[in-house]
Amino acid sequence: MKYFKLPDLGEGLPEAEIVEWHVKVGDEVEVDQVLASMETAKAVVDVPSPIKGTLAKLFGEVGDIIHTGSPLVGFEGEEEDAGTVVGKVSHSAAVGGDDHFFAGNTQTRVGHSKVQALPSTRLLAKQLGVDIELLGSGELITDADVQQAFEADSSAGRNEIIKGARRAMSDAMRHAFETVVPVTLMDDADISAWGKDQDPTVRLIMAMSEACQAEPALNAHFHAKSYSRRLFSEINIGIAVDSPHGLYVPVLKNVAERSPADIRSGLDRMIGDVKARRVPQDELKGATITLSNFGAIAGRYANPIITPPQVAIVGAGRSYEILVLKNGEPQARKMLPLSLTMDHQACTGGEAARFLKAMKVALEKPSL
Repeated sequence: MKYFKLPDLGEGLPEAEIVEWHVKVGDEVEVDQVLASMETAKAVVDVPSPIKGTLAKLFGEVGDIIHTGSPLVGFEGEEEDAGTVVGKVSHSAAVGGDDHFFAGNTQTRVGHSKVQALPSTRLLAKQLGVDIELLGSGELITDADVQQAFEADSSAGRNEIIKGARRAMSDAMRHAFETVVPVTLMDDADISAWGKDQDPTVRLIMAMSEACQAEPALNAHFHAKSYSRRLFSEINIGIAVDSPHGLYVPVLKNVAERSPADIRSGLDRMIGDVKARRVPQDELKGATITLSNFGAIAGRYANPIITPPQVAIVGAGRSYEILVLKNGEPQARKMLPLSLTMDHQACTGGEAARFLKAMKVALEKPSL
């Protein structure tokens, strides 16, 4: 059997989740025929075949995570020239026979084990509490086999491997915790003057745009190791979008130069892409600041978490009504809660307060 190993799908990503198989065992495939759709932390990528041949095995099922360099499919027949997946996939790295499946100790036997598995696969089994010796012998045991065994074990509840966008979110939040010094400011914008035709999300985006122009320090990237920051003239807002598969943050580009109708159209397209799990890779890059409109579900205030190298994120809560006194008379006012988290390594409290004030001024206008 000849093995095609999952190549790097971009930017050194260590793994990808199988979203869909486009082939089955026994199929004759051509060079560049799509084998599978794989979801990375960045996007869904179609993986084509590097050779012509007959498929003997698929390593994993939909939902399984395959690590870069681990087998994706096995071929029968003669070896053919390797093709292109993302960039050039070298022949030696992509396809190998039984005797050179991986360099070095790929088929290393541990003690008297009858199982063939990578050391990393054995380590994963140990971490998950899976007895790898019970998963068979003869054929290579992969990470996907171990993960399936873990999820099939319901003895202590439901086991689940965190995957896809949810896995990427976990990594990003851990990195943020380790690198950001967050401070959160909270306030309310009085939106009583809004008409019924006002689009809250569009208003928030345009208010952020105005605030970025009034206080550019928050529309920036910061790199702690080099003590450097870049203040952007273009305003690219990452929009946190909730989905059953996890949190996606596609980027609405150059919002200062776009009309309200164009912003709304862009938002609708992005939401559709998230639902279909088909967010273009370019749409997940380049955010200079982020908006989390969590109030569309619940909650008034929060301490939203910044995704480095960005230095700020705005959270918008659920609007509410309140009675206030004006000239001694009670008045009902509608308020929109705002939470602004900034990285205090890169921004001052004064810069954050000026940004939040500019947002309030923009939001309190009767219309755009």
